[in-house]
Amino acid sequence: MAIHDNILIKIRDMKDSLTPVERMVAEYIIANTEEIPHLSIKSLAQLSKTSDASVLRFCKTLGYNGYRSFIVSISASLGSMDDDHKNSYTDIQPGDDLNVIVANISHNNIKSIDDTLSIIDKNEIARAVKVLRGSTRIVFFGIGASGLVCMDAEQKFSRINKLCHAYTDGHSQLTAATLLGKGEVAFFVSNSGDTVEILETLEIAKKNGATCIALTKYNKSELADKSNIVLSISTPELTIRSGAMGSRIAMLTVIDILFAGVASAEYQNVKKYLSKTHNILASKHRK
Repeated sequence: MAIHDNILIKIRDMKDSLTPVERMVAEYIIANTEEIPHLSIKSLAQLSKTSDASVLRFCKTLGYNGYRSFIVSISASLGSMDDDHKNSYTDIQPGDDLNVIVANISHNNIKSIDDTLSIIDKNEIARAVKVLRGSTRIVFFGIGASGLVCMDAEQKFSRINKLCHAYTDGHSQLTAATLLGKGEVAFFVSNSGDTVEILETLEIAKKNGATCIALTKYNKSELADKSNIVLSISTPELTIRSGAMGSRIAMLTVIDILFAGVASAEYQNVKKYLSKTHNILASKHRK
């Protein structure tokens, strides 16, 4: 499994939120990945019809100090890539055989998790776990499919006796954010990072001094820009047909990681809660 940073996945996911000139550099790199490690900054600038300064700006946007470290990262990513089929998502096609659907959906979900592991910032995960451990209350905010992820998070963190709640509609989110304060966590789930209701709620939560955590796709967005901690997921560029399937599975995985991180760090304190909640559920099954 690719648990190292994969710059090619980062470029693919970031592409649509870049400036027009940076996007020209990104598109040339995506179309000509194999040759990039052999190009000088001047050559890449000429071939992408941009300038040396634009290529350097592009490298900085992706988090690199200079062109050299960027090229080293590209080479490493190329070495980790398998054949094209394994690295491409497959969309829903009309009249697909069920066996094909089973294989494709499973592949897409596995790839979404794998790609997310290669772009998510491990330091941000550590920061999020620390903040969640120290919080007096966690409030999860998400609309639609993201709301389902929030409900899953509420269910998990409730099991270790964390005071938490998920709000999945615009009005209740605004009300809940108004009652937040210092020492509490506002956890925002939004694939796009541009959902209006979420951004309005974020402004209120920030004003009230809550720590804001964002779970969103690897992209430039207002949500990522304004949150204290950003947990990025990688999502496939598919059409309207498949909805939020890939992003949902990646988001649920990040929630599981955070839950396990908090539960593991506080194991001596929370094992009694885990055991109690397990036993009560097990007793229901026996009836």
